[in-house]
Amino acid sequence: MTFKPVPTNLDFVKQEYEVLDFWKETNAFEKMRQRHKGQPHWSFIDGPITANNPMGVHHGWGRTYKDLYNRYWTMRGRELRYQNGFDCQGLWVEVNVEKELGFQSKRDIEEYGLDPFVRRCKARVLKYAAIQTEQSIRLGYWMDWNDTDQLRWLAQLILEDPQRVVTVEGPEGPVTDTVEQIVGRLGLPELGGSYFTFSNENNYMIWTFLKKVWEKGWLYRGVDVMPWCPRCATAISQHEIVTDGYQELTHRSVTLLFPLRNRPGERLLVWTTTPWTLTSNVAAAVGPEITYV
Repeated sequence: MTFKPVPTNLDFVKQEYEVLDFWKETNAFEKMRQRHKGQPHWSFIDGPITANNPMGVHHGWGRTYKDLYNRYWTMRGRELRYQNGFDCQGLWVEVNVEKELGFQSKRDIEEYGLDPFVRRCKARVLKYAAIQTEQSIRLGYWMDWNDTDQLRWLAQLILEDPQRVVTVEGPEGPVTDTVEQIVGRLGLPELGGSYFTFSNENNYMIWTFLKKVWEKGWLYRGVDVMPWCPRCATAISQHEIVTDGYQELTHRSVTLLFPLRNRPGERLLVWTTTPWTLTSNVAAAVGPEITYV
């Protein structure tokens, strides 16, 4: 039995594009979805990445794992809804828009206007949602993706004329509404595609939840210690600290002896990285069952 010769200088990138073209030409994704329609469901809810910049390598890793799980359960005969998600809210989007506009403080946002600033944030999200969608398709990640040209078109219109009435094609037919409302309905069944956390439905549900919590008496004002950004005038999460500006530094430390009262010749050996607090120290906390090295 003879075998066909195997080339030794493979062009892997070319092969990847050939596979992508084959999937597109044969409509493989839609045929696969139709084949499993009506079978038992396997629910996949995407933990969205922030649509604020192009994807990084770590996003590619995560999306590869997600695609692997989806393909596995599809091969097990399950029906999936294949909905990607985009995180649209938070300081990362806002701060980048502030940089684009040359803002120096939150007061600049108030002078610029909250509504136009929010629309600029949405436009940035739509811009990078289109880029990340194209990158994900290039990875071979199967999802119910938005038309990237349409996302860019909406990003432009929401800045130029958010109240303009437009018609876009949805899975079950055309949908007509203002640009602002169309953007707020992205990801809903009538429009399909990825879900966006800035959607009207998501925001209404958050306010509804807070209303219910208030009515049940679970919402209260308290005091807590938490990281605060004076420039952004808001609390910041641990994730924002760890991934944005966190550095490991080597500081000088101080080691000193604390004499014990009523025990001549005995002292505690104390180490600290905050010597400026020593003038206020009145006691040392020591665990009698702890071995100190």
